[in-house]
Amino acid sequence: MRSSDPIYLLDVNVFVALLAPHHVHHHLVTEWFNAPNLQWGTCPFTEAGFLRIATAPRPGQITMKDASVLLEEMAHTPGYHYVPISTSWETLTRPFATKLYGTKQVTDAYLLGLAIQQNMVLATLDKGIVHLAGRQHRKYVLLLGDS
Repeated sequence: MRSSDPIYLLDVNVFVALLAPHHVHHHLVTEWFNAPNLQWGTCPFTEAGFLRIATAPRPGQITMKDASVLLEEMAHTPGYHYVPISTSWETLTRPFATKLYGTKQVTDAYLLGLAIQQNMVLATLDKGIVHLAGRQHRKYVLLLGDS
């Protein structure tokens, strides 16, 4: 890895698409994820979001044990970084606080704020995060599938 290569913090939607073969964006995310020397990471929100979605009571769900095994296996995948969160909501969201307007942005805001703080790039499928980042922080967001 060159020092100029970014480390990508995976949004929940990217992590779920990566690990769910029947997800509509699985092929797109897998193709991106398999790039040589990709440096990537998760944080508590990414993990918790994956566990919540993967084990939700619906067709295709997996057990909590199986989901936890997947998390453990991913932690041994090349390029992996674990990013703990020890900074407050107010501090992490300060750079774009004026753009926050709703409850559905809570996880997005934490992840974007963490990416900015850690000088990472948030890999997402969510166009709303690009708006939240604004022009000033756009370099911290990779919108997959954005052509």
